[in-house]
Formats: sequence, C-alpha cells, structure tokens
Amino acid sequence: MTKRTKPDDLLRGSPPPRKPRLFAWLRGRFFAGMVIAAPLAATFFILQFLITFIDNKVRPLLPPLLKPETYTNYAVPGFGVIVLIIALTILGAVTANLIGRSALAMTDRLLSRIPLVKNVYAAIKQLTEVLANNQQASFDRCVMVQYPKEGSWCIGFVSSEASGEIGAKLGPGKIGVFVPTSPNPTSGFLIYTAREACIELEMTVEEGAKMILTAGLVVPDFRGDVTRLPGVPDREVPLIAESEIGAEKLAE
Repeated sequence: MTKRTKPDDLLRGSPPPRKPRLFAWLRGRFFAGMVIAAPLAATFFILQFLITFIDNKVRPLLPPLLKPETYTNYAVPGFGVIVLIIALTILGAVTANLIGRSALAMTDRLLSRIPLVKNVYAAIKQLTEVLANNQQASFDRCVMVQYPKEGSWCIGFVSSEASGEIGAKLGPGKIGVFVPTSPNPTSGFLIYTAREACIELEMTVEEGAKMILTAGLVVPDFRGDVTRLPGVPDREVPLIAESEIGAEKLAE
C-alpha cells in the first residue's frame, strides 16, 4: 500500500475499463464499412467489366437497324449481353435438327484439319462436352492429404475414382484428389492416393475453396468432435472453446 492509496480505494476494486476514444471508434467503424463495401464493390466492377466487354464485342457486329442508339440518344447498357443470349439460344435450336447437325459436323471436320487450331479446338470441345454431358463432373467432397511429404497436410477435393488404365495399374481403393494452390485455386496438382490415406472433412467444397482462396484466413465454423490427425500432438490441435475465446479477445 503506498502513501497515497487509501483502504477505501482497495475495497472499490479495479477501475472500470475506459471507453474507447473517438478516433479509435471512428477507425473501427471505417474498417467495418470497408469490409462490408469491398465485396459489393468488387462484384459491381467485375459485372460492369464483363457487360462492357461483351457489349464492345457484340455491338459492332449488329446492323444499324438493331442498335438502340439508332433510335435513342444513348446506348443501352447490357444490350450486347441480351443479343448474345438470344443468338446462343437460336444456335442451339438450329443445331438440334438434321440440317444443323450436318453443318456442325462439317465445321467440326474442317477445324480438326487445320494445324494448331485443331489442338485448341479439340481440347476446348472435350472440356465443354464433359461439363455439359456429365452431371457428376464436379468435386465430390473436401479431404486432407499428406503432400508434398509425409507430415505435411493439404486441403484437396475428391474428383473421381481411379478408373481406366490408372485404376487397373494402381489397383482398387484409389481416388483422384485435386490439390489446388493458394491463393489461386484454379491451378494445382492431381494426386491419386489410397482412400484410407485421406482424412475426410465436414466442410463443403465451397468452404474449402474459400479457405484456399484466402490463404487460410477464412476458416469455416466447426462444431463437431475434434479428430486428432496422425502424428500431431494433442497440444497442437486447440479445442473449439479455446479458439472461440481467442477470437473474442482478438475482436476486442
């Protein structure tokens, strides 16, 4: 007890926490507004770029009679997108009959004989046919695999069972896992491994993609039982309650 400290001061306990200053309050609200506005602004600018890009490519191909600016003093935004949708619908309707299929087959044979063009055309055509005809052409679930070495775990997406020549030579029980790179999930590695070597996660493919896209900064909520990974000590896997307490402290 110091000379200036009185017994009544000790009975009162610790002083109440100070209220945040005005600058700190404004700064917190400013960053909160940025977090809310950033995805909205990014979505708006991406859509605006796509619509403008399609309009600039489609509008010069239209005759003056079909252009809105011929009858009005301004161009209608998104008119090229509408024209493109109508044109693709008509193209699909035309190729559904016998004459359209014959013309499509002739065009396919012509493009398949042109050097360099045939490689690009065949690859894109095969990809579009797989996505259009195969309803199962999507990732099944999210798993964890040891990559690039034992003890290092990566998030991957199960693509399909090992079939064909790969399935015959690797044997049964092997699955294909696509391990995307972070923060660009469009590139990655295709790994064939044993089913029991993977740890299945409860998070969805969309949640796993968000986690990879943000380099692990956005982690989906988990309310189930904590499963220990093989070779990882218990102290390295925090309990859910502890992580929630840490998040609350960070928010404060």
